Amino acid sequence: MMRTRPLKVALLGCGVVGSEVARIMTTHADDLAARIGAPVELAGVAVRRPDRVRAGIDPALVTTDATALVKRGDIDVVVEVIGGIEPARTLITTAFEHGASVVSANKALLAQDGAALHAAAEEQGKDLYYEAAVAGAIPLIRPLRESLAGDKVNRVLGIVNGTTNFILDKMDSTGAGYQEALDEATALGYAEADPTADVEGFDAAAKAAILAGIAFHTRVRLDDVYREGMTEVTAADFASAKEMGCTIKLLAICERAADGESVTARVHPAMIPLTHPLASVRGAYNAVFVESDASGQLMFYGPGAGGAPTASAVLGDLVAVCRNRLSGTTGPGESAYAALRVSPMGEVVTRYHISLDVADKPGVLAQVATVFAEHGVSIDTVRQQGKDGEASLVVVTHRASDAALNGTVEALRKLDTVRGVASIMRVEGE
Repeated sequence: MMRTRPLKVALLGCGVVGSEVARIMTTHADDLAARIGAPVELAGVAVRRPDRVRAGIDPALVTTDATALVKRGDIDVVVEVIGGIEPARTLITTAFEHGASVVSANKALLAQDGAALHAAAEEQGKDLYYEAAVAGAIPLIRPLRESLAGDKVNRVLGIVNGTTNFILDKMDSTGAGYQEALDEATALGYAEADPTADVEGFDAAAKAAILAGIAFHTRVRLDDVYREGMTEVTAADFASAKEMGCTIKLLAICERAADGESVTARVHPAMIPLTHPLASVRGAYNAVFVESDASGQLMFYGPGAGGAPTASAVLGDLVAVCRNRLSGTTGPGESAYAALRVSPMGEVVTRYHISLDVADKPGVLAQVATVFAEHGVSIDTVRQQGKDGEASLVVVTHRASDAALNGTVEALRKLDTVRGVASIMRVEGE
């Protein structure tokens, strides 16, 4: 039997995502009511610029006083899509204190202060849902914390930023340079005017922190995530990748150590075999590959950004939170019981592709091989090309720690026969 009194929703932010949330709430009102068991009503919309025309939204609902909106006391659910740390953090905690549950898409805030926000929600007996914070419309948070709650997740490997994937895919498929591909992404609306958060890996690092925390039942903050951007990736790197049967992706990688006592979270460009499912993810799409004990290998794929896809994830959370509200329950909160150690990047073990500029003369390869051996890094393959006294030496290693590889590279730079290190890239997905 449907309840007639509507559940009231406050919307914080009415940009690309917020406007889509409001539109779907209006156009799909009857379906949402049937799925929830009660109608939902948009009770207020907090914005910074109230004079802007917002199609389909009653101007009487628009306010610039977000604090007053979340303090009203009759609000059942606050949907936060303004982003950033403040005032979002204060508004969310204030919402809990005044009786509302929260649906958020704020990856930066959750990666930095997720534990505190979960604690605030638990103290007030309210929900905190955030499916839209990672990978847009792709259902990922809920499968990790609910569907796989009885399994042991060992690895989460994913493309979680559509802008960077579009750029790298364009470089791979057309031979374009980084700047040319970035310019096209900007012209098409995939990249912001300031693309730093995307191309330097900040966006993906925040998502990696959230994913690692949920997957491994351990608190992982943004500061725990190793981050490396993709601005230095070149056409020559893609040429080398193709020779190895690989392509290059900016990956978010969360792993449980072999001994089960620690975890790592990192974001960086990496070569990945063309045979791996993630290698075929094109354009601005996202995909996340999950490996667990019982389920084996799972892949989640779809549009990772944009107003409508992200709003879809927000509305999915809104339905779940509203159902909980009606039944007087709350959904899953933070699960950090494992409290595993978060290892530094130096302990991460993977393969490496190193390109060196060297003198084209006898004995160079032996010198380089000796340095690798002295630092305990085993060489898988070596390829050397030379002309007019100069040469390039490409070394692919077996699995080695980041610390060992860094020591190797430092020693290589001291060799008179090594002119420079052209590039270093990790090889993942094998």
